[in-house]
Amino acid sequence: MPMTVRDVLELPALQQAGPRVLAGRDRLDAPVRWVHVAEIPEIADLLRGGELVLTTGIGLPPDDDGLRRWIDGLAAVGVAGVVVELGRRFGGTLPAGLVEHARSRNLPLIALRREMRFVAVTEVVHSVIVEEQTADLLAKDEIHRIFTELSVEGAEPRQVLREVTRLSRRPAVLENLAHQVLAYETGPLTAEELLDRWETRSRAVEVPSGTGYEPRSGWLVTSVEARGNRWGRLVLLCDQEPPARTRVLLERAASTIALNQLVARDSSSVERQARSSLLLSLVTHSAPTRDVALRARGLGVVLEQRLLLGVVVRRRRPAPGADGNANRRALLDAVETAVRECGLAALAGDVDEAAGGTGVTLLVALDETGSDEAALGGLSAALTRAGHRAGADVVVAAGSVVRTLDLARRSLVEAAQVADATVHTAEPRPFYRLHDVRLRGLLYLLRDDVRLQTFVERELGPLLSYDQRHGTNHVALLETYLVEGRNKRRAADAMSLSRSALYQRLELIERVLGVDLDSSERRLSLHVALTARDVMRAGGPEPTG
Repeated sequence: MPMTVRDVLELPALQQAGPRVLAGRDRLDAPVRWVHVAEIPEIADLLRGGELVLTTGIGLPPDDDGLRRWIDGLAAVGVAGVVVELGRRFGGTLPAGLVEHARSRNLPLIALRREMRFVAVTEVVHSVIVEEQTADLLAKDEIHRIFTELSVEGAEPRQVLREVTRLSRRPAVLENLAHQVLAYETGPLTAEELLDRWETRSRAVEVPSGTGYEPRSGWLVTSVEARGNRWGRLVLLCDQEPPARTRVLLERAASTIALNQLVARDSSSVERQARSSLLLSLVTHSAPTRDVALRARGLGVVLEQRLLLGVVVRRRRPAPGADGNANRRALLDAVETAVRECGLAALAGDVDEAAGGTGVTLLVALDETGSDEAALGGLSAALTRAGHRAGADVVVAAGSVVRTLDLARRSLVEAAQVADATVHTAEPRPFYRLHDVRLRGLLYLLRDDVRLQTFVERELGPLLSYDQRHGTNHVALLETYLVEGRNKRRAADAMSLSRSALYQRLELIERVLGVDLDSSERRLSLHVALTARDVMRAGGPEPTG
């Protein structure tokens, strides 16, 4: 931490001079950016703020008005304090008017009762300041080097947080806009201590966009943004306001996480890379379809004059004891085996990750007599035989059948959307199509959309905050009331309340939310918001720690 006025006053050279604080005692912890020796009244014009001014006073104005103007100038520029050596100009005491004016401006004013060599102070303080600045530059250079390497490697969020905690020795948490923990590093705490009532605590910490420190909670918070869209926050738990280098550390980590979310990682074989590249070019429209068809033919898959079907295969749960890359490789191996066993003509690749998924993407090519339902059933059965239980462990999701390669992207995107919507919400089936996605599935599909998160907060935020402040559970009561079709008797029974107590709480809910529960439109909006909140809480990504 930077030296303060108090630190300087505790130096042996100053202590021997008998310092006496005459004004601004409550500002002695102000940081000292530099020490400046000055004997001219116009010194304020040469300062930038944060300096500790040392003077004997021999060149200061002779009158009280001039001394007050001198104090005003120093206070206006934001100096850390003023140290005046007595004897050469002011005798044994400073003028009362000077002291009183320094007090009115809350400017630290220190009198030295004995003579001292100013150079004994400036040498020590400047040496410490230069050392601090050098250490700060070295630390920032180290931060830049580490996080540049993590960016190049495409590090996972947990790897980034591990470095944040190692460098800061503080716990770090990555959360989304719904205050769900995506990844964390506990530092000196246990996971239970760090994550206890996380959503409640996080909702209470409001920091403007960018980076800010909230002293009440001790949280340093920065936004995680990608391409101008804010999708989460990175939090560092601090026991006091951190130095500037810690802010740089957190912001650099947030940038690394955001960047790595935009970069698709691929550690497959050359052949797999080629197939994945073809699929990615279809999804992103980055290559003409004619080139894609030619390259696919070179890989042994004919896409022209075929019925095309986009498919995404994902695990419901990651395999125990394996990292993310190992999980993806194992799933890709299983899918390629199943495709061969079924005799399907298909491109399979690790493209799903680019869209935020963790599965395998396929583009299946069927001839005019082929059945898409039969192909999906055969693929699901083959995965089952391979030891991947299609109904429980693996989700097979498909888009619509299209007849031209130009429309293949639509089927691939639909398949990813169906997989998003069903992997956490649907009952086990051999495979899923668009008609299987209902409201809850649709909301799960949109769970990471900032607009949906904002909608939930707008509809329910005041009631959630009320419950947290008062230890009540009116959100659950509102959900029960709506689920029971506004049947007050059944809602009261479900909540173990009397009818009169239920009426009182419903009236309170209306006041807190500013709504009329007799309005069908408002009830629908609230019911959708409650369902979306349940989906985001139950179906959110598992935090890694």
